[in-house]
Amino acid sequence: MQRTNISCLAASAAMFCLAVSSSAAGGDSIVPAAQFAGTTLAQAPNLPPQQGPATQFLPLRAAPASTEWSGQPGASGHPEMTVEAIQVAAANFKTCLEGLWPHAARRGISRGSFDTHAKGLTPELKIMDLIDAQPEFTKSVWDYLDILVNDDRIAKGRETLNTHRVIFDEVEKAYGIDRHVIAAIWGIESNFSTAIGERSVLRSTATLACVGRRKNYFRDEFLAALEILHRGDLRPEQLMGSWAGAVGPTQFMPTPFQRFAIDFDGDGRRDVVDSIPDLVASTANNLKQDGWASGQTWGYEVVVPRNFNFLLADRSRQMTLHEWERLGIRRASGAAFPRPNERAYLLIPAGSQGPGFLMLQNFRVIMKYNPAEAYALAIGHLADRIRGGGALVQPWPRHERVLTLAERYELQQLLAQRGFKVGEHDGRFGPITRAALRDFQAASGLVPDGFASSSVLARLRGQ
Repeated sequence: MQRTNISCLAASAAMFCLAVSSSAAGGDSIVPAAQFAGTTLAQAPNLPPQQGPATQFLPLRAAPASTEWSGQPGASGHPEMTVEAIQVAAANFKTCLEGLWPHAARRGISRGSFDTHAKGLTPELKIMDLIDAQPEFTKSVWDYLDILVNDDRIAKGRETLNTHRVIFDEVEKAYGIDRHVIAAIWGIESNFSTAIGERSVLRSTATLACVGRRKNYFRDEFLAALEILHRGDLRPEQLMGSWAGAVGPTQFMPTPFQRFAIDFDGDGRRDVVDSIPDLVASTANNLKQDGWASGQTWGYEVVVPRNFNFLLADRSRQMTLHEWERLGIRRASGAAFPRPNERAYLLIPAGSQGPGFLMLQNFRVIMKYNPAEAYALAIGHLADRIRGGGALVQPWPRHERVLTLAERYELQQLLAQRGFKVGEHDGRFGPITRAALRDFQAASGLVPDGFASSSVLARLRGQ
């Protein structure tokens, strides 16, 4: 889904803080991870909040076991997620929506259109259970990839490209975006249109605009949804999606829709729901506007030497592929880098025990679509598999236990107590927490790979 950085979809230590999809978040947070289409998410554990504005969400799309709010506070502990705060905000819902009318008018929305679409809305408080309950944060990167990059999805991706070959030919010519990447986004976001979501985007964004901890962000999304309806790009029955408001097979939030959606079939409407030309071209336009480098890949799986200085594995540390080679890094396939002067950073999502990846410009572009390293890795790998590439060469440390949410909070707190800067204490391991963890490991004589294992937590507890 066209994301924003809502918070933590980037990868992290023992688990990738699988980012999401809504908008660029600041600090150490990422964005929620991509939809696990076809899996059951009803038992998802509660997780901490995501701070900062959003761009696009990778919201949970599976139907909840119950349609009623549990009456419980959000697990984030945010003051706007207490039972009393939710109840007060819900009671004030109509007043809140009416207060948005002047903002809608400034966007050119008529009073009649506003009343038609907003007057009868009621809050869906069940969303308050979902906003703090995102199971992607409890998955290891290898489990995440196992779920999203599988034989069925690879086969369906190839079938989709063949069925819509003419459209993909035209879009690839117009925008210069690798068709396999667009197919991968389609597959991971909605399992090729089989898991788009059945909630009213207008009701969801209205609820989140007036209730809960992300009101400022979702007010813009609600107003953008009203604009989409007022303009006539989508009909109300088409504006259905996730609890967070993402719509269509490639999951656009309303605000990114406004920026990137394209009327590629020329019917006067930007229909990213039912028009294959529009949804493929809109996704391509999104990637192009974000800086996609045509004719280049997203990154390479690499073998990292055991004696490597893992302090160099940082998103801010970019070097040419040739410079990484001089440090002993080699492609896992044994092939040469085709363009050794390209600049990349080293990602080691499972620490020194797992595979490494040198990430190029296009990987960063995918992360703009959804700011999570795990998500971007899944997109890149699925695209390669659809193209005919093989599985990853190196094994994952599947013996490692994923830390619980409580343990992740504890690890951040223990690092902070020892003077390491971890950013937001939110249980998510983004770049800041991982840097702090590497510094602690280096100071303790451990391999500074930023991998949050149970043994590292035990070492912190013992000091």
